[in-house]
Amino acid sequence: MVDELVLLLHALLVRHRALSIENSQLLEQLRLLVCERATLLRQVRPPPSCPVPFPETFNGESSRLPEFIVQTTSYMLVNENRFCNDAMKVAFLISLLTGEAEEWVVPYIEMDSPILSDYQAFLEELKQCFGWDDEEEDEEEEEEEEYGY
Repeated sequence: MVDELVLLLHALLVRHRALSIENSQLLEQLRLLVCERATLLRQVRPPPSCPVPFPETFNGESSRLPEFIVQTTSYMLVNENRFCNDAMKVAFLISLLTGEAEEWVVPYIEMDSPILSDYQAFLEELKQCFGWDDEEEDEEEEEEEEYGY
C-alpha cells in the first residue's frame, strides 16, 4: 500500500511539473500576444488630425454591434493605407474586442481559421453570433421604400 502511495505521489509530482511547464509556456504566449496587440494598436491609432475618432471597444453587447461596425468601417476607410488587406482589417477588429466578444474569437485564433483573413466572412460571423438581424434590416428598408421615407 505504501509503495502504491509513493508511486501515486511520484506520478502526481511528474504531472504537476508538466503542467507547470505548460502553464509557463502559455503565460509566455499570452505575454507575446499582449505585446503584439499593443504594437497593432500603436500602428492603427489615428494621427492627431484624423477626422474620424478611434473606435470604441466591443464587448459583445448586441445593441452596440451596428455602432461598432460603423465606427470601425469609417475608421478603416479614412485610414485605408493602414488597412491594405482583409487580414489587417480582421486583426484591427479583434484588437477592439473585449469580454464575451473577445472570448468568442479565441477559438478562431487557436485553430488559425481562414476567416481571420476574410473581412466579410468575419463580419458575417460576428453579426450572426451577436444578434445582427439582416432580415429585420431588409424589412425596414422595404418599409422605407414603400412609404417613401
